[in-house]
Amino acid sequence: MKKTKALILSLLLLVCFGGAQAKDYNASLFGIKSNGTTMNTTAIQKAIDYIHEQGGGRLVFYVGRYLTGSIELKSNVTIHLNEGAVLLGSTNPYDYRQIPGTWLGLILANKAENIGVTGRGVIDGQGRETSYNYIDQIQKGVIKDELKYDRPASRPTLIFLRECKNVEINNVTWKNSAFWVQIYDQCENLNIDRITVDSKAFWNNDGIDIVDCNGVKLTNSFFDATDDAICLKSHDPKSICQNIEVSNCVARSSASGIKFGTASRGGFRNIKMTNIKVYDTYRSAIAIQAVDGGLVENITIDSLHSYNTANVIFLRIGERYEGEKAKLNNVTISNVYAEVPAGKPDAGYEYEGPVEDLPRNISPASITGLPGQYVTNVTLKNITIVYPGGGNPNYAKVGTDAKSLNAIPEMPKAYPEFSQFKELPAWGFYIRHAKGITFDNVTLTAEKPDYRPAIVLDDVHGGDLENVTINDPDKKKNEIVVFQSTDIKK
Repeated sequence: MKKTKALILSLLLLVCFGGAQAKDYNASLFGIKSNGTTMNTTAIQKAIDYIHEQGGGRLVFYVGRYLTGSIELKSNVTIHLNEGAVLLGSTNPYDYRQIPGTWLGLILANKAENIGVTGRGVIDGQGRETSYNYIDQIQKGVIKDELKYDRPASRPTLIFLRECKNVEINNVTWKNSAFWVQIYDQCENLNIDRITVDSKAFWNNDGIDIVDCNGVKLTNSFFDATDDAICLKSHDPKSICQNIEVSNCVARSSASGIKFGTASRGGFRNIKMTNIKVYDTYRSAIAIQAVDGGLVENITIDSLHSYNTANVIFLRIGERYEGEKAKLNNVTISNVYAEVPAGKPDAGYEYEGPVEDLPRNISPASITGLPGQYVTNVTLKNITIVYPGGGNPNYAKVGTDAKSLNAIPEMPKAYPEFSQFKELPAWGFYIRHAKGITFDNVTLTAEKPDYRPAIVLDDVHGGDLENVTINDPDKKKNEIVVFQSTDIKK
C-alpha cells in the first residue's frame, strides 16, 4: 500500500512538473514588441526570469520582428519562435554582453538545464552591420580591441551555451551572425535537429562549433557559412569532445565542410558521422586535426558525398604547443564519392576563401603525422575520388627522389590546412609518418595527365594498398611510390 501511494505521489509530481515545463507564455504578455524597432532586451529577460521562477515553460514569439540585445536563458525555459517570428539582433555593439564562461552573444546560458530554442522562426544577427559598427568604434578609439585583417576580435555569436545540460535546438533558421554562429561549450545531452544555418554576413561565420561536449546528436540540418560549416573543437586540455553523432546534414563553406579542430587541446573521441553532403567548399570536405596535444581516436565517417570541394580528406598531427604530443588513432572513412575541381570551388560567393600558398598544383588528399608521431590505424573503404589532373611540372614541381621528398617541410607549428605544404609529389594521396593504413576498394581518377604519381608513401609502416584502382591518362608504370617505408602491400 505504501509503495502504491509513493508511486501515485511520484506520478502526480511528474505531471505537475511536466505541466509547468510545457506551459506557454505569449511574448506580448511581457510588453515585448514585434515592430522591429523597439529594443526588447529588458522585457525578454524579464519574461525568461519570470518563467524560470514559475518552474519553467516556453516563451512563445508569434509573427513579427523582435529587436534585442543579449539575453540569458535560465533552466527549464525554452524560446519558441513560430513561423514568421524573427528574433533580431541589435546592430549596436553596446547592446551585447558576456555572462561568466561565455563570449559576447545574443542568446547566452551558463550551467542551465532543460533549455531550448525551437520553432520555425528565424534568428537574424544582422552581423555585417554589427561588425561594421564594432570596427567604427575601434577606429575611433572607444572600444579597445585588436583589429586584425579589419576583423574585430570581440563580435557577438548568435548563441553561446556553456556547461548546459539537456538542450533542445530544432527547426530554427540561424542567419547573419557577426562571428561564429553557434557555440556549445562543455554541454551534455545536446540535441540539434532540422536547423538551417545561412550565415555569410561577415568573416569567421562558423556554422556550428561543438566544443568539449559529451553526448551530442546533430541531424537533418543544412549549413551555408563563410567559415567551417560543422566544427568540433576542444579548448580545454582537461576536457574532450566525445560521443558525438552527426547524420543527414548538408554543408557548404568558404573554409572546410566538416572539421575537427583547429583547437584540439583535449581532443575528440567516439565520433560518428553518416550521410554527409559537402559542396562548393573552399578547403576540405573532412579535416581531422590533432595539432594541440590532444587525443583523437575512434572516428567513423560513413557515406560522404563531396562535390566541387578543393580537398576531400585531410588527417594531420601537429605540435603547436611545445612538448605536447598529439595522438590520431583509429579512423575509418567509408563509402565516399568526391569530385575535386580544377578551379576555385567557392568563386562567386560573397566572402571567398583567400588565394593562398601559391604556387602549387591541385593538392592530393593527405594523411600526415610527424617524425616519431604517427597517425595510426586508418581504414579507407569504398572510396572514389575524381581529380582534374593536369599537374604541371613547369609551374611547380616536387619529384619523388629522396632529396625532393626529404625537402618537404614538416611544419609542426603551422596552422593546419591541406594546402600548407604547397606543392606535394602525388595527385591522389600523400601519406607521411603513418602506421597501419588500409585502402579497401579505393578508386582514384585523374581526368587529365598529371606529372605526379597517384600515391606517395613516406615513412609509412604497415600498409595494405592491394585493392586500389588508379585511372590515369598517362598510365604510368609506378603509380604508387614507396619511400622509407616497410611492410607495404600494393
